[in-house]
Amino acid sequence: MQVFFSGTVQGVGFRFTAERLARRFPVTGFVRNLEDGRVEVTAEGEEPQLVEFLTALRESGMKDYIRDVEARWSAAQGCFSRFSITF
Repeated sequence: MQVFFSGTVQGVGFRFTAERLARRFPVTGFVRNLEDGRVEVTAEGEEPQLVEFLTALRESGMKDYIRDVEARWSAAQGCFSRFSITF
């Protein structure tokens, strides 16, 4: 799953919230700021857990900062060992 969040999502703790929430689910991947002001979350795992993770992030304390969410789904590549913040 690759998700792009737009709005006021940089400089408000979004990446740290995503990393903290990811620990609750059996998912791997990363979260990072993009130069265009969006935040990207790329995560791998079973689809039900990915949906729960995405829902938890959308409903977290960050929800007021999110204006739009664009999600793309594809087959997992299996290249992540954990979920982390990428700078």
